[in-house]
Amino acid sequence: MRIAKITATTVTTAALALGLAACGSSEPTPTSSPDAAAASSGPKYAGKTLTVWRLGNSNPAAATYMEELNAEFTKQTGAQVKLEWIPWPQVADKFAAAATGTGPDVTEIGNDQVPMWQSQDALTPITDIARDGERAQIPQNLYGYETVDNEIYAVPWGAGARAVLYRKDWFEDLKIEIPKTWDELVAAAKKIQSEKKGVDGFAFNGGSDANHLLAAFAWSEGGEYAVKEGDKWVGKLTEPGFAAGFATYTSLVTDGLSSKANLTHDTTHIRTRFANDKVAMYLTAAWDLSGIEEESKGKLKGDKIGFFPLPAKSGGVAPSFFGGNDIALWGSTQQADLGKEYIKLATSKTWADRYAKEGGLLPVYPDTLAALNEDPAQGPFAQAFAKAKAFPADPNWSEADATKAVLQNAARDVIEGKKDAAAALADANKELEEILNQ
Repeated sequence: MRIAKITATTVTTAALALGLAACGSSEPTPTSSPDAAAASSGPKYAGKTLTVWRLGNSNPAAATYMEELNAEFTKQTGAQVKLEWIPWPQVADKFAAAATGTGPDVTEIGNDQVPMWQSQDALTPITDIARDGERAQIPQNLYGYETVDNEIYAVPWGAGARAVLYRKDWFEDLKIEIPKTWDELVAAAKKIQSEKKGVDGFAFNGGSDANHLLAAFAWSEGGEYAVKEGDKWVGKLTEPGFAAGFATYTSLVTDGLSSKANLTHDTTHIRTRFANDKVAMYLTAAWDLSGIEEESKGKLKGDKIGFFPLPAKSGGVAPSFFGGNDIALWGSTQQADLGKEYIKLATSKTWADRYAKEGGLLPVYPDTLAALNEDPAQGPFAQAFAKAKAFPADPNWSEADATKAVLQNAARDVIEGKKDAAAALADANKELEEILNQ
């Protein structure tokens, strides 16, 4: 799932929820950065026009950001920018049409969409600029989706992560401290369940986005879904690390923290139950806050709910799925050099930090991200994102994840007693390999 799917109607809410205030005119100008200096090609590009796509609907903060970014680009290169906003419901169709016809020169793109469009030859490699200049500071683990066959097809621009949303008011009433370990989280869940009947202490996610929760447990134990060996994907679901994380995942139901009646619920269903006092904790992101306020008819707001990082069972903070938006060079562009100059400027530290802050996202530069760690609103996401990872970067992953629900079915088989964990994971591993290697 594309975590950074923040549209015009939700960007303000998301930004407020994360405590991310828009930057003002006091922002330092990017002209002094190494990337800005490198992008200065002067009159070489005078008279040229670059087409740039942004995804979603424009909003005041995003519009101002793009105006200032494009003005700086024109100042440095002499080229003009034709900016087009593509509403989210139209993105798939627009990309599909552009893949066989005329597209942009540069486009924003959801990070998990990179492998699919790369497989359609819709993206141009930008390996030569992706890790140069200030971009060398962006952690290598954030290039999981962007790297295909040792070529980089997009640069991370802004990111998102998940953390545990919890009933702060219940914790306060029952004098429960924010859990720092998995054992403390389990104890908190059970204490709430003992006082509030019919409540999931920690909701099991077995729906379309189930792997966001399962992955956090598996990755924290050192597990992987699959690894590319040569030109073939090799499943790793039966190895000890993944098996340990899978056991923690299924234990949410087998140990009674979550009801067996809700095995197929995804985050949307869980959010509704949370809003109706049926869930104490679940893994999600800030975009759920507005829906919860609406579905609870205003009863659940910021004073009654909050976030904390998901603890790993083996200790520390569990990794989060690295969701977010990238910027890429379109496959059919006739202005690759000019497009690369735009990407270099947009992903320089100053402009990338602004993109994240003003869009309600997390920054991809480590020092800016680290500065958020102690912030009450942003800290839980920053801590999870610091260890973020991606699912297998293969265009067929969505079939295994959502269409065939390989791991969701394996978990249900175990929880319902149809298979033991070893057999369920062995079968799932075989199916996952078959799908990824199609």
